[in-house]
Amino acid sequence: SCRRAAGARGAGRSRAAGLLGGCVRGAPAPTPAAASLSCSARGFCTAAGAAPDMKSYLWERYREAKRGTEDLVPSIMSNLLNPDAIFSNNEMSLSDIEIYGFDYDYTLVFYSKHLHTLIFNAARDLLINEHRYPAEIRSYEYDPNFAIRGLHYDVHRAMLMKIDAFHYIQLGTVYRGLSVVPDEEVIEMYEGSHVPLEQMSDFYGKSSQGNTMKQFMDIFSLPEMTLLSCVNEYFLKNNLDYEPVHLYKDVKDSIRDVHIKGIMYRAIEADIEKYICYAEQTRAVLAKLADHGKKMFLITNSPSSFVDKGMRYIVGKDWRDLFDVVIVQAEKPNFFNDRRRPFRKVTERGVLLWDKIHKLEKGQIYKQGNLYEFLKLTGWRGSRVLYFGDHIYSDLADLTLKHGWRTGAIIPELRSEIKIMNTEQYIQTMTWLQTLTGLLEQMQIHRDDTSQMILQEWKKERKEMREMTKNFFNSQFGSLFRTDQNPTYFLRRLSRFADIYMASLSCLLSYDLSHTFYPRRTPLQHELPAWSDRPPAGNFRIPFTQGVAQAK
Repeated sequence: SCRRAAGARGAGRSRAAGLLGGCVRGAPAPTPAAASLSCSARGFCTAAGAAPDMKSYLWERYREAKRGTEDLVPSIMSNLLNPDAIFSNNEMSLSDIEIYGFDYDYTLVFYSKHLHTLIFNAARDLLINEHRYPAEIRSYEYDPNFAIRGLHYDVHRAMLMKIDAFHYIQLGTVYRGLSVVPDEEVIEMYEGSHVPLEQMSDFYGKSSQGNTMKQFMDIFSLPEMTLLSCVNEYFLKNNLDYEPVHLYKDVKDSIRDVHIKGIMYRAIEADIEKYICYAEQTRAVLAKLADHGKKMFLITNSPSSFVDKGMRYIVGKDWRDLFDVVIVQAEKPNFFNDRRRPFRKVTERGVLLWDKIHKLEKGQIYKQGNLYEFLKLTGWRGSRVLYFGDHIYSDLADLTLKHGWRTGAIIPELRSEIKIMNTEQYIQTMTWLQTLTGLLEQMQIHRDDTSQMILQEWKKERKEMREMTKNFFNSQFGSLFRTDQNPTYFLRRLSRFADIYMASLSCLLSYDLSHTFYPRRTPLQHELPAWSDRPPAGNFRIPFTQGVAQAK
Protein backbone atom coordinates (compact mmCIF):
# COMPACT_ATOMS: atom_id res chain seq x y z
CA SER A 1 0.00 0.00 0.00
CA CYS A 2 3.05 2.25 0.18
CA ARG A 3 5.07 3.73 -2.64
CA ARG A 4 8.16 1.92 -1.42
CA ALA A 5 11.69 2.41 -2.70
CA ALA A 6 12.34 0.45 -5.86
CA GLY A 7 15.09 -1.70 -4.45
CA ALA A 8 13.28 -2.68 -1.28
CA ARG A 9 10.05 -3.32 -3.10
CA GLY A 10 11.71 -5.42 -5.78
CA ALA A 11 13.62 -7.44 -3.21
CA GLY A 12 10.45 -7.80 -1.16
CA ARG A 13 8.40 -9.18 -4.03
CA SER A 14 11.15 -11.52 -5.16
CA ARG A 15 11.52 -12.79 -1.61
CA ALA A 16 7.74 -13.10 -1.22
CA ALA A 17 7.58 -15.16 -4.40
CA GLY A 18 10.17 -17.49 -2.94
CA LEU A 19 8.22 -17.76 0.30
CA LEU A 20 5.14 -18.84 -1.63
CA GLY A 21 6.87 -21.60 -3.52
CA GLY A 22 8.09 -19.52 -6.44
CA CYS A 23 4.55 -19.04 -7.77
CA VAL A 24 3.62 -15.91 -9.65
CA ARG A 25 0.26 -14.29 -9.01
CA GLY A 26 -2.10 -15.14 -11.84
CA ALA A 27 -0.20 -18.29 -12.83
CA PRO A 28 -2.02 -21.64 -12.78
CA ALA A 29 -2.17 -23.02 -9.25
CA PRO A 30 -0.48 -26.38 -8.64
CA THR A 31 -2.74 -29.42 -8.65
CA PRO A 32 -3.36 -31.36 -5.42
CA ALA A 33 -1.12 -34.11 -6.75
CA ALA A 34 1.68 -31.65 -7.39
CA ALA A 35 1.12 -30.14 -3.98
CA SER A 36 1.37 -33.62 -2.49
CA LEU A 37 4.68 -34.24 -4.27
CA SER A 38 5.98 -30.89 -3.01
CA CYS A 39 4.83 -31.85 0.45
CA SER A 40 6.59 -35.21 0.23
CA ALA A 41 9.80 -33.64 -1.01
CA ARG A 42 9.81 -31.23 1.93
CA GLY A 43 9.19 -33.96 4.49
CA PHE A 44 5.60 -33.01 5.39
CA CYS A 45 3.93 -36.32 4.40
CA THR A 46 3.04 -39.00 6.87
CA ALA A 47 4.41 -41.86 4.76
CA ALA A 48 5.17 -42.82 1.18
CA GLY A 49 1.94 -42.95 -0.81
CA ALA A 50 -0.13 -41.62 2.11
CA ALA A 51 -2.17 -38.43 2.04
CA PRO A 52 -0.13 -35.41 3.13
CA ASP A 53 -0.39 -34.12 6.69
CA MET A 54 -1.98 -30.85 5.56
CA LYS A 55 -2.07 -29.32 9.02
CA SER A 56 1.71 -29.65 9.44
CA TYR A 57 2.33 -28.65 5.83
CA LEU A 58 0.26 -25.45 5.91
CA TRP A 59 1.51 -24.26 9.26
CA GLU A 60 5.12 -24.88 8.21
CA ARG A 61 4.53 -22.74 5.12
CA TYR A 62 2.98 -20.11 7.39
CA ARG A 63 5.99 -20.08 9.73
CA GLU A 64 8.41 -19.98 6.81
CA ALA A 65 6.55 -16.98 5.33
CA LYS A 66 6.58 -15.29 8.75
CA ARG A 67 10.35 -15.71 9.08
CA GLY A 68 10.89 -14.37 5.59
CA THR A 69 8.75 -11.34 6.32
CA GLU A 70 10.79 -10.52 9.40
CA ASP A 71 13.93 -10.62 7.25
CA LEU A 72 12.42 -8.10 4.82
CA VAL A 73 11.65 -5.34 7.30
CA PRO A 74 15.24 -4.00 7.73
CA SER A 75 15.67 -3.54 3.97
CA ILE A 76 12.37 -1.68 3.74
CA MET A 77 13.29 0.48 6.74
CA SER A 78 16.44 1.60 4.88
CA ASN A 79 14.31 3.12 2.09
CA LEU A 80 11.71 5.22 3.86
CA LEU A 81 9.48 7.69 2.08
CA ASN A 82 10.29 11.38 2.17
CA PRO A 83 7.31 13.36 3.58
CA ASP A 84 8.53 16.45 1.71
CA ALA A 85 8.70 14.78 -1.70
CA ILE A 86 6.56 15.68 -4.70
CA PHE A 87 4.73 12.74 -6.26
CA SER A 88 3.73 12.53 -9.90
CA ASN A 89 0.64 11.13 -11.63
CA ASN A 90 1.69 12.45 -15.02
CA GLU A 91 5.11 13.24 -16.45
CA MET A 92 5.84 16.95 -16.19
CA SER A 93 8.96 19.08 -16.46
CA LEU A 94 9.21 22.32 -14.52
CA SER A 95 11.41 23.65 -17.34
CA ASP A 96 8.23 23.88 -19.45
CA ILE A 97 6.37 25.93 -16.82
CA GLU A 98 6.50 29.70 -17.29
CA ILE A 99 3.48 30.75 -15.21
CA TYR A 100 2.55 29.61 -11.70
CA GLY A 101 -0.94 30.06 -10.26
CA PHE A 102 -2.17 29.56 -6.71
CA ASP A 103 -5.28 29.20 -4.62
CA TYR A 104 -5.10 30.94 -1.24
CA ASP A 105 -6.66 28.87 1.55
CA TYR A 106 -4.69 25.71 2.36
CA THR A 107 -2.34 26.42 -0.53
CA LEU A 108 -0.47 29.64 0.19
CA VAL A 109 -1.72 29.78 3.77
CA PHE A 110 -2.34 27.05 6.32
CA TYR A 111 -4.56 27.29 9.37
CA SER A 112 -4.20 26.04 12.92
CA LYS A 113 -6.46 23.43 14.52
CA HIS A 114 -8.42 26.27 16.15
CA LEU A 115 -10.09 27.22 12.88
CA HIS A 116 -12.14 24.02 12.51
CA THR A 117 -13.32 24.38 16.10
CA LEU A 118 -14.39 27.95 15.30
CA ILE A 119 -16.33 26.83 12.18
CA PHE A 120 -18.00 23.96 14.05
CA ASN A 121 -19.06 26.14 16.98
CA ALA A 122 -20.31 28.99 14.80
CA ALA A 123 -22.35 26.70 12.53
CA ARG A 124 -23.75 24.81 15.54
CA ASP A 125 -24.91 28.11 17.07
CA LEU A 126 -26.51 29.15 13.77
CA LEU A 127 -28.46 25.88 13.75
CA ILE A 128 -29.80 26.70 17.21
CA ASN A 129 -30.41 30.41 16.79
CA GLU A 130 -31.61 30.62 13.19
CA HIS A 131 -32.88 27.15 12.31
CA ARG A 132 -34.53 26.49 15.68
CA TYR A 133 -32.62 23.29 16.47
CA PRO A 134 -32.63 22.05 20.10
CA ALA A 135 -30.27 24.00 22.35
CA GLU A 136 -28.99 20.68 23.73
CA ILE A 137 -26.83 20.14 20.64
CA ARG A 138 -24.57 22.86 22.07
CA SER A 139 -23.15 20.14 24.33
CA TYR A 140 -21.43 18.56 21.30
CA GLU A 141 -17.89 19.74 20.68
CA TYR A 142 -15.68 19.42 17.64
CA ASP A 143 -13.58 16.26 17.48
CA PRO A 144 -10.63 16.74 15.08
CA ASN A 145 -10.02 13.00 15.01
CA PHE A 146 -13.48 11.91 13.87
CA ALA A 147 -13.66 12.44 10.10
CA ILE A 148 -11.24 12.49 7.17
CA ARG A 149 -11.50 14.24 3.84
CA GLY A 150 -13.02 12.49 0.81
CA LEU A 151 -15.89 10.73 2.61
CA HIS A 152 -19.34 10.32 1.07
CA TYR A 153 -22.58 11.20 2.84
CA ASP A 154 -25.85 9.50 1.95
CA VAL A 155 -28.24 12.44 2.26
CA HIS A 156 -31.42 10.33 2.50
CA ARG A 157 -30.08 7.73 4.92
CA ALA A 158 -27.99 10.19 6.96
CA MET A 159 -24.89 8.00 6.83
CA LEU A 160 -21.24 8.96 6.42
CA MET A 161 -18.98 6.43 4.71
CA LYS A 162 -15.78 5.74 2.82
CA ILE A 163 -16.07 4.53 -0.79
CA ASP A 164 -13.33 3.10 -2.98
CA ALA A 165 -12.41 3.81 -6.60
CA PHE A 166 -14.86 1.15 -7.80
CA HIS A 167 -17.85 2.58 -5.90
CA TYR A 168 -17.70 -0.08 -3.17
CA ILE A 169 -18.34 0.90 0.43
CA GLN A 170 -15.60 -0.05 2.85
CA LEU A 171 -17.49 -2.03 5.44
CA GLY A 172 -16.72 -0.94 8.98
CA THR A 173 -16.48 2.72 7.92
CA VAL A 174 -20.21 3.50 7.70
CA TYR A 175 -21.43 5.83 10.46
CA ARG A 176 -24.94 6.89 11.41
CA GLY A 177 -24.43 9.68 13.87
CA LEU A 178 -21.36 8.81 15.91
CA SER A 179 -21.93 5.04 15.83
CA VAL A 180 -20.71 2.53 13.26
CA VAL A 181 -23.44 0.74 11.29
CA PRO A 182 -23.14 -3.08 11.38
CA ASP A 183 -21.93 -4.63 8.11
CA GLU A 184 -25.07 -6.76 7.79
CA GLU A 185 -27.29 -3.70 7.95
CA VAL A 186 -25.23 -1.88 5.32
CA ILE A 187 -25.37 -4.85 2.97
CA GLU A 188 -29.12 -5.12 3.40
CA MET A 189 -29.71 -1.41 2.76
CA TYR A 190 -27.56 -1.24 -0.36
CA GLU A 191 -28.25 -4.81 -1.51
CA GLY A 192 -24.54 -5.42 -1.20
CA SER A 193 -21.77 -2.88 -0.76
CA HIS A 194 -21.75 -1.30 -4.23
CA VAL A 195 -23.15 2.19 -4.84
CA PRO A 196 -24.57 2.55 -8.40
CA LEU A 197 -23.26 5.37 -10.56
CA GLU A 198 -26.60 7.19 -10.62
CA GLN A 199 -26.54 7.46 -6.82
CA MET A 200 -22.98 8.77 -6.59
CA SER A 201 -22.20 12.45 -6.21
CA ASP A 202 -22.04 14.62 -9.33
CA PHE A 203 -18.88 15.86 -11.05
CA TYR A 204 -18.11 18.37 -8.28
CA GLY A 205 -18.98 15.97 -5.45
CA LYS A 206 -22.43 17.47 -4.85
CA SER A 207 -25.74 15.70 -4.24
CA SER A 208 -27.79 17.16 -7.09
CA GLN A 209 -30.00 16.07 -9.97
CA GLY A 210 -31.01 12.82 -8.34
CA ASN A 211 -27.64 12.00 -6.80
CA THR A 212 -28.11 10.86 -3.22
CA MET A 213 -24.43 11.02 -2.24
CA LYS A 214 -22.40 14.10 -1.34
CA GLN A 215 -18.61 13.85 -1.32
CA PHE A 216 -16.70 16.11 1.06
CA MET A 217 -13.46 17.11 -0.69
CA ASP A 218 -12.69 20.45 0.97
CA ILE A 219 -10.51 20.68 4.08
CA PHE A 220 -13.07 23.17 5.39
CA SER A 221 -15.66 20.36 5.20
CA LEU A 222 -14.19 18.45 8.16
CA PRO A 223 -16.23 20.49 10.69
CA GLU A 224 -19.32 20.04 8.48
CA MET A 225 -19.06 16.24 8.53
CA THR A 226 -18.56 16.24 12.27
CA LEU A 227 -21.51 18.58 12.87
CA LEU A 228 -23.78 16.45 10.66
CA SER A 229 -22.81 13.37 12.64
CA CYS A 230 -23.29 15.07 16.01
CA VAL A 231 -26.78 16.40 15.21
CA ASN A 232 -27.80 13.04 13.76
CA GLU A 233 -26.54 11.44 16.96
CA TYR A 234 -28.65 13.76 19.11
CA PHE A 235 -31.86 12.98 17.20
CA LEU A 236 -31.16 9.23 17.21
CA LYS A 237 -30.31 9.06 20.93
CA ASN A 238 -33.45 10.97 21.84
CA ASN A 239 -35.71 9.00 19.47
CA LEU A 240 -36.79 12.16 17.65
CA ASP A 241 -38.43 11.76 14.26
CA TYR A 242 -36.69 13.96 11.68
CA GLU A 243 -36.13 14.28 7.94
CA PRO A 244 -32.45 13.61 7.07
CA VAL A 245 -32.65 15.70 3.88
CA HIS A 246 -33.71 18.77 5.87
CA LEU A 247 -30.95 18.21 8.40
CA TYR A 248 -28.33 17.98 5.66
CA LYS A 249 -29.55 21.20 4.04
CA ASP A 250 -29.68 23.10 7.33
CA VAL A 251 -26.17 22.07 8.32
CA LYS A 252 -24.87 22.89 4.83
CA ASP A 253 -26.50 26.32 4.96
CA SER A 254 -25.10 27.00 8.44
CA ILE A 255 -21.57 26.09 7.37
CA ARG A 256 -21.98 28.27 4.27
CA ASP A 257 -23.17 31.20 6.38
CA VAL A 258 -20.07 31.00 8.57
CA HIS A 259 -18.16 31.94 5.41
CA ILE A 260 -20.67 34.17 3.60
CA LYS A 261 -21.65 36.24 6.64
CA GLY A 262 -17.98 36.85 7.39
CA ILE A 263 -17.96 35.11 10.78
CA MET A 264 -14.83 33.13 9.97
CA TYR A 265 -13.06 35.98 8.20
CA ARG A 266 -13.62 38.46 11.04
CA ALA A 267 -12.42 35.98 13.67
CA ILE A 268 -9.21 35.23 11.78
CA GLU A 269 -8.47 38.89 11.08
CA ALA A 270 -9.04 39.72 14.76
CA ASP A 271 -6.55 37.09 15.98
CA ILE A 272 -4.39 36.23 13.00
CA GLU A 273 -1.60 34.65 15.06
CA LYS A 274 -4.03 32.17 16.60
CA TYR A 275 -5.51 30.92 13.34
CA ILE A 276 -2.78 31.24 10.68
CA CYS A 277 0.28 29.02 10.82
CA TYR A 278 3.15 31.34 9.98
CA ALA A 279 5.74 29.77 7.70
CA GLU A 280 8.64 31.46 5.93
CA GLN A 281 8.52 28.76 3.27
CA THR A 282 5.61 30.44 1.46
CA ARG A 283 7.62 33.57 0.82
CA ALA A 284 10.69 31.47 0.03
CA VAL A 285 8.79 29.57 -2.66
CA LEU A 286 7.38 32.74 -4.21
CA ALA A 287 10.81 34.43 -4.08
CA LYS A 288 12.44 31.44 -5.75
CA LEU A 289 9.97 31.55 -8.62
CA ALA A 290 10.33 35.33 -8.96
CA ASP A 291 14.14 35.07 -9.00
CA HIS A 292 13.85 32.67 -11.95
CA GLY A 293 11.66 35.08 -13.87
CA LYS A 294 8.42 33.14 -13.49
CA LYS A 295 5.08 34.92 -13.71
CA MET A 296 2.65 34.32 -10.85
CA PHE A 297 -1.04 34.84 -10.20
CA LEU A 298 -3.56 34.23 -7.41
CA ILE A 299 -7.18 33.10 -7.91
CA THR A 300 -9.14 32.64 -4.68
CA ASN A 301 -12.72 32.60 -3.47
CA SER A 302 -11.78 34.53 -0.34
CA PRO A 303 -12.46 38.31 0.00
CA SER A 304 -9.88 41.02 -0.65
CA SER A 305 -9.24 42.39 2.87
CA PHE A 306 -9.00 38.87 4.31
CA VAL A 307 -6.42 37.79 1.71
CA ASP A 308 -4.46 41.02 2.07
CA LYS A 309 -4.10 40.69 5.85
CA GLY A 310 -3.16 37.03 5.62
CA MET A 311 -0.55 37.60 2.91
CA ARG A 312 0.92 40.55 4.79
CA TYR A 313 1.35 38.24 7.77
CA ILE A 314 2.96 35.28 5.98
CA VAL A 315 4.75 37.03 3.09
CA GLY A 316 5.06 40.73 3.93
CA LYS A 317 3.43 44.03 3.05
CA ASP A 318 4.98 43.93 -0.41
CA TRP A 319 3.30 40.61 -1.27
CA ARG A 320 1.45 42.01 -4.29
CA ASP A 321 4.75 42.86 -5.95
CA LEU A 322 5.35 39.14 -6.36
CA PHE A 323 2.11 38.52 -8.30
CA ASP A 324 1.31 39.61 -11.83
CA VAL A 325 -2.45 39.12 -11.31
CA VAL A 326 -4.57 38.83 -8.14
CA ILE A 327 -8.23 37.77 -8.32
CA VAL A 328 -10.46 37.49 -5.23
CA GLN A 329 -14.01 36.22 -4.69
CA ALA A 330 -13.66 34.29 -7.95
CA GLU A 331 -16.46 31.85 -7.07
CA LYS A 332 -14.63 28.77 -8.31
CA PRO A 333 -15.56 26.44 -9.95
CA ASN A 334 -18.00 28.83 -11.72
CA PHE A 335 -15.02 31.03 -12.53
CA PHE A 336 -13.73 28.34 -14.88
CA ASN A 337 -17.02 27.84 -16.74
CA ASP A 338 -19.15 31.00 -16.69
CA ARG A 339 -18.20 33.36 -19.55
CA ARG A 340 -20.63 36.10 -18.54
CA ARG A 341 -19.13 37.68 -15.41
CA PRO A 342 -16.69 40.57 -16.07
CA PHE A 343 -13.82 41.55 -13.80
CA ARG A 344 -14.11 44.46 -11.38
CA LYS A 345 -11.19 46.37 -9.89
CA VAL A 346 -11.02 46.61 -6.09
CA THR A 347 -9.49 49.72 -4.48
CA GLU A 348 -7.24 49.72 -1.41
CA ARG A 349 -10.33 50.38 0.73
CA GLY A 350 -12.29 47.55 -0.83
CA VAL A 351 -14.46 49.73 -3.08
CA LEU A 352 -15.59 48.15 -6.36
CA LEU A 353 -15.01 50.33 -9.43
CA TRP A 354 -17.29 50.40 -12.46
CA ASP A 355 -14.50 50.83 -15.04
CA LYS A 356 -14.35 48.33 -17.90
CA ILE A 357 -11.25 46.17 -17.52
CA HIS A 358 -9.02 46.13 -20.62
CA LYS A 359 -5.90 44.84 -18.88
CA LEU A 360 -5.09 42.96 -15.66
CA GLU A 361 -2.40 45.09 -14.06
CA LYS A 362 0.29 44.02 -11.64
CA GLY A 363 -0.22 45.32 -8.10
CA GLN A 364 -4.00 45.62 -8.51
CA ILE A 365 -6.72 43.37 -7.09
CA TYR A 366 -9.67 42.19 -9.18
CA LYS A 367 -12.94 40.56 -8.18
CA GLN A 368 -15.04 37.86 -9.88
CA GLY A 369 -14.46 37.63 -13.64
CA ASN A 370 -14.08 34.37 -15.54
CA LEU A 371 -11.27 32.26 -16.91
CA TYR A 372 -12.12 32.91 -20.56
CA GLU A 373 -11.70 36.66 -20.05
CA PHE A 374 -8.58 35.95 -17.98
CA LEU A 375 -7.05 33.99 -20.88
CA LYS A 376 -7.99 36.72 -23.34
CA LEU A 377 -6.37 39.45 -21.24
CA THR A 378 -3.21 37.55 -20.27
CA GLY A 379 -2.66 35.07 -23.10
CA TRP A 380 -1.59 32.49 -20.52
CA ARG A 381 -2.75 29.25 -22.09
CA GLY A 382 -1.93 25.59 -22.18
CA SER A 383 0.69 23.43 -20.54
CA ARG A 384 3.07 26.27 -19.69
CA VAL A 385 0.73 27.16 -16.80
CA LEU A 386 0.85 25.24 -13.50
CA TYR A 387 -1.92 25.92 -10.96
CA PHE A 388 -1.86 24.76 -7.34
CA GLY A 389 -4.92 24.18 -5.15
CA ASP A 390 -6.20 21.95 -2.36
CA HIS A 391 -9.71 21.26 -3.72
CA ILE A 392 -9.47 18.60 -6.41
CA TYR A 393 -12.81 19.51 -7.98
CA SER A 394 -13.17 23.28 -7.56
CA ASP A 395 -9.49 24.11 -8.13
CA LEU A 396 -8.13 21.53 -10.53
CA ALA A 397 -10.70 19.47 -12.47
CA ASP A 398 -11.85 22.03 -15.03
CA LEU A 399 -8.34 23.35 -15.60
CA THR A 400 -6.90 20.01 -16.62
CA LEU A 401 -9.95 18.71 -18.50
CA LYS A 402 -11.03 21.84 -20.39
CA HIS A 403 -8.07 24.17 -20.55
CA GLY A 404 -4.95 22.00 -20.64
CA TRP A 405 -3.23 23.63 -17.68
CA ARG A 406 -0.90 21.53 -15.56
CA THR A 407 -2.16 21.06 -12.02
CA GLY A 408 -0.64 20.51 -8.59
CA ALA A 409 -2.68 19.30 -5.62
CA ILE A 410 -1.79 20.39 -2.10
CA ILE A 411 -2.67 17.52 0.26
CA PRO A 412 -1.64 18.47 3.83
CA GLU A 413 -2.67 15.02 5.12
CA LEU A 414 0.04 13.44 2.97
CA ARG A 415 2.86 14.38 5.32
CA SER A 416 1.28 12.80 8.41
CA GLU A 417 0.28 9.65 6.51
CA ILE A 418 3.80 9.17 5.16
CA LYS A 419 5.25 9.56 8.65
CA ILE A 420 2.92 6.78 9.82
CA MET A 421 3.90 4.62 6.85
CA ASN A 422 7.56 5.08 7.80
CA THR A 423 7.11 3.57 11.28
CA GLU A 424 8.48 0.10 11.88
CA GLN A 425 5.16 -1.10 13.30
CA TYR A 426 3.30 -0.12 10.14
CA ILE A 427 5.94 -1.65 7.87
CA GLN A 428 5.95 -4.91 9.82
CA THR A 429 2.15 -5.09 9.76
CA MET A 430 1.79 -4.30 6.05
CA THR A 431 4.60 -6.62 4.97
CA TRP A 432 3.06 -9.54 6.84
CA LEU A 433 -0.44 -8.63 5.65
CA GLN A 434 0.69 -8.74 2.01
CA THR A 435 2.58 -11.98 2.53
CA LEU A 436 -0.36 -13.60 4.31
CA THR A 437 -2.67 -12.54 1.47
CA GLY A 438 -0.35 -14.19 -1.04
CA LEU A 439 -0.21 -17.31 1.12
CA LEU A 440 -4.00 -17.50 1.17
CA GLU A 441 -4.13 -17.07 -2.59
CA GLN A 442 -1.72 -19.95 -3.17
CA MET A 443 -3.01 -22.36 -0.54
CA GLN A 444 -6.72 -22.07 -1.38
CA ILE A 445 -6.36 -25.03 -3.79
CA HIS A 446 -6.43 -27.37 -0.79
CA ARG A 447 -10.14 -28.06 -0.33
CA ASP A 448 -10.07 -30.71 2.42
CA ASP A 449 -11.73 -29.85 5.73
CA THR A 450 -8.49 -29.55 7.68
CA SER A 451 -6.97 -27.14 5.17
CA GLN A 452 -10.11 -25.04 4.95
CA MET A 453 -10.24 -24.73 8.72
CA ILE A 454 -6.67 -23.42 8.78
CA LEU A 455 -7.37 -21.04 5.90
CA GLN A 456 -10.31 -19.64 7.86
CA GLU A 457 -7.95 -18.92 10.75
CA TRP A 458 -5.65 -17.07 8.38
CA LYS A 459 -8.57 -15.08 6.95
CA LYS A 460 -9.58 -14.09 10.46
CA GLU A 461 -6.03 -12.92 11.17
CA ARG A 462 -6.00 -11.01 7.87
CA LYS A 463 -9.26 -9.25 8.77
CA GLU A 464 -7.89 -8.26 12.18
CA MET A 465 -4.72 -6.89 10.57
CA ARG A 466 -6.75 -4.86 8.11
CA GLU A 467 -8.58 -3.26 11.00
CA MET A 468 -5.22 -2.57 12.63
CA THR A 469 -3.87 -0.84 9.52
CA LYS A 470 -7.01 1.31 9.36
CA ASN A 471 -6.49 2.39 12.96
CA PHE A 472 -2.95 3.55 12.21
CA PHE A 473 -4.46 6.52 10.37
CA ASN A 474 -7.98 7.15 11.70
CA SER A 475 -9.95 4.87 14.00
CA GLN A 476 -13.23 5.44 12.14
CA PHE A 477 -12.24 5.74 8.48
CA GLY A 478 -8.57 4.85 8.06
CA SER A 479 -6.33 6.34 5.36
CA LEU A 480 -7.34 9.15 3.03
CA PHE A 481 -5.86 7.22 0.10
CA ARG A 482 -6.78 3.55 0.58
CA THR A 483 -9.59 1.28 1.65
CA ASP A 484 -8.69 -2.28 2.68
CA GLN A 485 -7.09 -3.09 -0.67
CA ASN A 486 -8.24 -0.53 -3.25
CA PRO A 487 -7.52 3.16 -3.78
CA THR A 488 -10.22 5.42 -2.34
CA TYR A 489 -12.57 7.40 -4.54
CA PHE A 490 -10.63 10.46 -3.37
CA LEU A 491 -7.38 9.04 -4.74
CA ARG A 492 -9.07 8.11 -8.00
CA ARG A 493 -10.06 11.73 -8.55
CA LEU A 494 -6.67 12.98 -7.35
CA SER A 495 -4.95 10.74 -9.91
CA ARG A 496 -7.21 12.01 -12.68
CA PHE A 497 -7.09 15.75 -12.03
CA ALA A 498 -3.62 16.42 -10.56
CA ASP A 499 -0.36 16.06 -12.50
CA ILE A 500 1.63 16.27 -9.27
CA TYR A 501 0.73 16.32 -5.57
CA MET A 502 2.52 17.20 -2.36
CA ALA A 503 1.94 18.07 1.29
CA SER A 504 2.67 21.80 0.89
CA LEU A 505 4.20 24.31 -1.50
CA SER A 506 7.39 24.22 0.56
CA CYS A 507 8.16 20.88 -1.11
CA LEU A 508 9.09 22.86 -4.24
CA LEU A 509 12.14 24.22 -2.41
CA SER A 510 13.84 20.82 -2.68
CA TYR A 511 13.62 20.75 -6.48
CA ASP A 512 15.40 22.60 -9.26
CA LEU A 513 13.07 24.50 -11.57
CA SER A 514 14.21 22.34 -14.48
CA HIS A 515 13.32 19.12 -12.65
CA THR A 516 11.19 16.56 -14.47
CA PHE A 517 8.68 14.55 -12.46
CA TYR A 518 8.29 11.00 -13.69
CA PRO A 519 5.34 8.90 -12.57
CA ARG A 520 6.42 5.49 -11.32
CA ARG A 521 5.54 2.64 -13.65
CA THR A 522 3.41 0.64 -11.24
CA PRO A 523 2.97 -2.86 -12.67
CA LEU A 524 -0.49 -3.77 -13.85
CA GLN A 525 -2.11 -6.87 -12.44
CA HIS A 526 -1.04 -8.92 -15.48
CA GLU A 527 2.54 -7.55 -15.52
CA LEU A 528 5.63 -8.83 -13.76
CA PRO A 529 7.30 -6.34 -11.41
CA ALA A 530 10.77 -7.12 -12.80
CA TRP A 531 11.50 -3.84 -14.59
CA SER A 532 9.47 -1.32 -12.64
CA ASP A 533 10.78 -2.50 -9.28
CA ARG A 534 14.40 -3.05 -10.23
CA PRO A 535 16.73 -0.80 -8.17
CA PRO A 536 18.69 1.82 -10.14
CA ALA A 537 22.31 1.08 -10.90
CA GLY A 538 24.78 2.87 -8.71
CA ASN A 539 24.23 4.77 -5.52
CA PHE A 540 21.61 7.23 -6.77
CA ARG A 541 19.30 9.02 -4.36
CA ILE A 542 15.65 8.27 -5.09
CA PRO A 543 13.79 11.62 -4.96
CA PHE A 544 10.79 10.37 -3.01
CA THR A 545 12.78 8.36 -0.45
CA GLN A 546 15.01 9.39 2.39
CA GLY A 547 18.06 7.84 3.92
CA VAL A 548 18.02 6.18 7.31
CA ALA A 549 19.96 9.01 8.92
CA GLN A 550 17.57 11.60 7.54
CA ALA A 551 14.59 9.55 8.66
CA LYS A 552 15.89 9.39 12.19
